Amino acid sequence: MKFGVVVFPGSNCDHDTYHALSHGMDQETRLLWHAETDLQGADAIIIPGGFSYGDYLRCGAIARFSPVMEAVENFAGAGGMVFGICNGFQILCESGLLPGILLRNNHLQFRCQWTDLRIERADTAFTNAAIEGEVIRVPISHGEGNFYADDQTLKSIEGNGQVLFRYSSSNGDITASSNPNGSVNNIAGITNLDGNVLGMMPHPERCCDLLLGGEDGQKIFRSILNSKMQNRS
Repeated sequence: MKFGVVVFPGSNCDHDTYHALSHGMDQETRLLWHAETDLQGADAIIIPGGFSYGDYLRCGAIARFSPVMEAVENFAGAGGMVFGICNGFQILCESGLLPGILLRNNHLQFRCQWTDLRIERADTAFTNAAIEGEVIRVPISHGEGNFYADDQTLKSIEGNGQVLFRYSSSNGDITASSNPNGSVNNIAGITNLDGNVLGMMPHPERCCDLLLGGEDGQKIFRSILNSKMQNRS
């Protein structure tokens, strides 16, 4: 499978993602510069974390207008798999590929820590290598990860099963104390209605190797691989 990892000015997790995919999972992976419009035949696009364009105006607000994003939007519209991590999630919301928005953490602090995530669905292209209700440990690193949506949008997201990950306790309880940023309904990751675009604030690329403290992030990337293999068969 061929992955494309978009690189914006200010990205700082592009090479982490590249390493996790190319070295950790032995997949062909290419870096895609933000000013290009050629996705180089990628089967899946990853929009990594970082501080694209210095987070000026709003996180992801400028990156959303990069030339590469038009190609990414067309790719997603045609059913291609797109995965935004942290700042990538913010960019996907700014571009309209995902509903809602990411606000400042409710405590106004930048948080870099491990979090527990409960997997809400295991029948998706991004979670099929996991078990529904399973708790995985994935680190966060953000100051604006507070997911928000108005009541009508939130009702739609929840009703359509678009929430894939929620911040939880280690035993899977959804509690206020396990929510690191104030996200509504403890939401840590959502898909679009068609299920081919995922955005999540935690960083799975940072936990694909035991040397980094855990391997749970592999389950998300392996799910993408599984989905591609199923589509081929």
